[in-house]
This record gives sequence, C-alpha cells and structure tokens, in this order.
Amino acid sequence: MVPADTPLTRRRSGVLLHPSSLPGGAGCGDLGADAYRFVDFLAASGITVWQVLPLVPTHGDHSPYQGLSVHAGNPLLISLSRLQEWGWLQASDETEPEDFVQYRRGRLQLAYQGFMQQAAADEALRAEFGHFIAAHSGWLEDYALFQAIRQSQGNGHWLEWPAELRDYDDAALAKIGEALKDELNFVRFEQFAFFRQWHQLRDYARQRNVLLFGDMPIFVAHDSAEVWANRELFMLDEQGKAQVVAGVPPDYFSATGQRWGNPHYNWDQMRTDGFSWWKQRIAAQLEMFDWVRIDHFRGFEAYWEIPAHEETAMNGRWVKAPGDELFDALHEVFDPLPLVAEDLGIITIEVDDLRQKYNLPGMKILQFAFGGDASNPYLPHNQTIDSVVYTGTHDNDTSLGWYQALPQAVQQHVQSYLGMPQEAMPWPMIRSTLASVARLTILPMQDLLELGSEHRMNTPGTSEGNWRWRFEWSQLDDELAPKLKALMALYGRS
Repeated sequence: MVPADTPLTRRRSGVLLHPSSLPGGAGCGDLGADAYRFVDFLAASGITVWQVLPLVPTHGDHSPYQGLSVHAGNPLLISLSRLQEWGWLQASDETEPEDFVQYRRGRLQLAYQGFMQQAAADEALRAEFGHFIAAHSGWLEDYALFQAIRQSQGNGHWLEWPAELRDYDDAALAKIGEALKDELNFVRFEQFAFFRQWHQLRDYARQRNVLLFGDMPIFVAHDSAEVWANRELFMLDEQGKAQVVAGVPPDYFSATGQRWGNPHYNWDQMRTDGFSWWKQRIAAQLEMFDWVRIDHFRGFEAYWEIPAHEETAMNGRWVKAPGDELFDALHEVFDPLPLVAEDLGIITIEVDDLRQKYNLPGMKILQFAFGGDASNPYLPHNQTIDSVVYTGTHDNDTSLGWYQALPQAVQQHVQSYLGMPQEAMPWPMIRSTLASVARLTILPMQDLLELGSEHRMNTPGTSEGNWRWRFEWSQLDDELAPKLKALMALYGRS
C-alpha cells in the first residue's frame, strides 16, 4: 500500500547523482551553475526526482556515510562562483592546487571576510544570518564548537582531545569558545552559505517539477559532533569510547561480516523523551528534501552488536531494537512518514512487517535479480507497487560493468529474461526498470551515460578511490534528453 499525499502517489522516475559528481567546481562538483543545468536536464528528460547521497561534511575519505555531523552541510559543496556573484568573494586567477580541500577552505575564509564586510553595511543580510543561526541553534552551536576545537587540535578524533574538552566540560568549552570565537563564526558562516545555496537550488528544482530525494544513514560516525555532544544517547564508556559497534554478520558477501565501527544507540535513554533526537533529525532532513531514504532499515527491528575490541564482525549478536516505539513516536509528528526503507540483503519477516506497518516503500535492485530461480524477489515480475526500483545504487558496479563481468551463461539468462533485446546494455536494464509496477524508479547517472566499471562511485570494503567520480557534459549527446522523455511517456512516468 502507498499512503496518500506522498511523492509516490503516481509513477515517477529519478536519477541518482551526488552533487560532488557534477562537472565544474574546484576539485569536486558543487551547488553552482552545473547543479542548475542538471535540474534543467532532468526536466527536459521528463524526470521528476533527483536523488543524492547524504550531504554532510565528511572525513578525509570523503564518505558521506560517516559524516562529521548528521545535520550540517558539506562546505566542499558550496559554490565559490555563487559566492562571487553575491559579492562576498573576488575572482581568482590562482591555479587550483592538488589539495582541493585546503584550496576551498582558503577561498571560503576569504568569502567569510567579504561577507562580514558586506553584512556590516547591510542590515537585511545581518538579519538573515542571525535568523539562520537562531533557527538552527539546536545543532549548529555544538557543531561549530566541535569543528573549531577539532581544527585547533589538528583534526584528530575527539577522543584524543584534552580530557576537559573531550568530556564536554562547560567551563573549558566556554574558555576555548572565547579563544576561538572567530573560527566559530566562520563555521556558522559556512553553514549559512551552504543552506542558502541549497534552498535556492531546491526552489529552482520545484519550479521545474523536480523533487529532491535525500539519504540518511541509520548510524552516526563516532567522530561526529552529535556523538561528542550527546554521549548519553550512545553506548559509550566514561572516556567516550564505544562499548559495542555496528556492522552486519558474515554472509555470502563477506566471510567475516562487515564491522562499520559506529557506536550503537542507547535506546533506553532515547525513550525517556519520546525519541526527540530522532524527531529533530527527521525534521531537519525534511527542510532539505521531499522525502528521505533510511540506510540499513533492518537495524530498527534488530541490530548486529559487535564488542568494540573485536576486529571483525564475526563475534557479534542480534539485539532487538525498539522500531515500533520509534516509528509510533515519529508518526505522531510526520503523517505520512516521508521515508523509504533500504531493506536490501537478508531480511526477516519481522523487518518486512515493520516496514509494511508504517507504509514505508522498500527497495529493489535489478542487478540482484538474476541469481536463483524465478522466485527471486528482485525480478520485475515479483516487484511491488510500494517499492523504489534501481538498476543499481552507489554501492554497485555500473550496470554495463556488472553485465560485462557476468559469466556467459548468466549473461544469456539476463538476455533471455529481458526478451533478447537488440539494444546494447545497459538500455535493456533501464527499460526493464522503467516498466516496473513500482511507483518510483531510480537510474544512476552512470547508466544513462552507458559507462563501465571504471566510473563506479563506491566499492564497499575498500578505502581508496571512492566517492570521487564526476561526469562531463560532453558525455551527454544531444539525443539523450529526448530519448529519456519518450521513455518516460512510454512507461507512464512523465
């Protein structure tokens, strides 16, 4: 069942592309002119959904699933050219250095100086900045303090800070906050600039009937503002170290399982105020998106708990989670719940029951459909209306790369199921996805561009070379948008 008054009340299609993968921008894509051009491409193609990965500030590996905050925006996505248009930053002839992170930070510091000069003479701009700080104070002040201290401590994990800072001592924080007050205000400025640009882009997308689909990891990185400032909400010891960590048990993908390392929630503590932390988290996401995917949904029914001293995920245990209580509490505020459940992998009846009880669409991946027999739940004839169907996700190979790597017998099976198509891959996969009964289908940009394995976004279990893929406008031929628009009409997704 699909609840009324949600973006899934009619057939739609979307494209999965993180803003960092856009062309243009120094070192990575951003929220500048290329983001607007991408919205125009979607609108011209009859596509009404843009799905992104989490937009949070990242650690050095650039993974958006282990962010420094669950609320803040990634300053690397701030468009420097847009700041120039606003008069906060002068154009630069400087050659972009190899370290684009430091380059962008330096340019943002110059923009901060320009902003402060302009705000001193512009009462409306001062008021806008002040309103932003006040409206987001519930997370912004802790985040600004966390980032300012982290910078002063060589960007090390907060567990390595002096004890009084590590342990959130009020007197020590007041003292260092005074010493770092300009850095604190710079962090506030970064977030102001990010959200100003994001909301302008969102308004532009709405004008062109393009909805924005976000992504929210279930767990929080240990080295994050939220864990540091809310230790009572996580399973930590007196020094802030994790007692147990998250992951998944051994399966056919990994003989030792996956040890993610995120601290687990202290669900008993979260119950005491009606799960207000989660209500605030969902509300913040809905300021940015029309609806949101929750990664690893099965962790709300039961989660794999690994003793922190274990090096692998093998010696863990399943622990019951208060999913019903949590979603009841969320449902009091958000009706219907604007969420999509990532329910991939080995899913129990209890997880399915939890998802269906709250009318949350699940996910189907077409690349997973061609193992086993005709009962495979990912096969198109087994898909359901309350699903979001993908050819593949950011964690999969591109569809062309996936197909090319299959044994010949499996390739023949795929071709047979898809009707022995004459079109070259990945278009038969794209057509099958669009033809699904599911209300929403999502196509990775790499598939629309017919790209191979060297263009995948992430390879799970590896730490090098991920999250940096970008496309070029030259890769889109002039016929792609008209072709997609015709397909959207053909499959009732216009």
